Amino acid sequence: MAESDSGYKLLFSHPELVADLLRGFVPEPWVAEVDFATLTPLKGSYVSENLRQRHDDVVWKVRLREQWLYVYVLIEFQSEPDPCMALRLLVYVGLLYQDLLRREELSPDGLLPPVLPVVLYHGAAPWTGAVEFRELLTPAPPGLERYQPRFQYLLLDEARYPQAALAGMENLAAALFRLEGSRTREELQAVVDDLLAWLATPQQRSLRRAFGIWLRRVFLRRRLPGVVIPEIDDLREVKAMLAERWEQWVREWEQRGLQQGLQQGLQQGLQQGLQ
Repeated sequence: MAESDSGYKLLFSHPELVADLLRGFVPEPWVAEVDFATLTPLKGSYVSENLRQRHDDVVWKVRLREQWLYVYVLIEFQSEPDPCMALRLLVYVGLLYQDLLRREELSPDGLLPPVLPVVLYHGAAPWTGAVEFRELLTPAPPGLERYQPRFQYLLLDEARYPQAALAGMENLAAALFRLEGSRTREELQAVVDDLLAWLATPQQRSLRRAFGIWLRRVFLRRRLPGVVIPEIDDLREVKAMLAERWEQWVREWEQRGLQQGLQQGLQQGLQQGLQ
């Protein structure tokens, strides 16, 4: 598993983050009726490795009134939108339903439970893929359209949320989106300060550590490729490390990029000279 995959999966293995994702970014009235104390992760994946392409999935179940609701979060690692995501997610949700049916985890009425499919995307390019499956289908003749699958997923395109709006939310998922969108050390430290204030109790130590691991393994390695980052996971220590070493890391990264550019230039010049 890639570092980015494991970093995100570690964050979304915590019910607090999943609860804040629903509270803050699912604008539906039924969310107010969810019993977040019942959030339970589903073990195992329902998507085989040969189907998965540069993304990963986490599945939770939670009580909604008298039944279970399943939340299927697909974390998209691709830098460009997947135009066929609606088809992929339709298949994934179908595999989840097959597993629920096999284990006889049905609603009280004996039917399959509801599923909320969510795509969490953090690529730089705006998402352009179809969110409704019918957008991928050629128009059917009259009378045939009723037999075509109807499916839609909830898209959360992190980069499209204004940083100012996210900063006004006391919400862990919003804090993750703010971290993704941070462009300066000051912006990054402001989010870390908020997280430390919200996750101050001993019971939240595991989530603090998860954010620290994500910052080191995902954020810093993505922003400063090639720079050696110390193996520190505690969020408080990561904050201190950012204050002390950020400028040094940036200079190191710039120097590394300059050296690589010079080497590439020399190699290209040599090849052109030989030709």
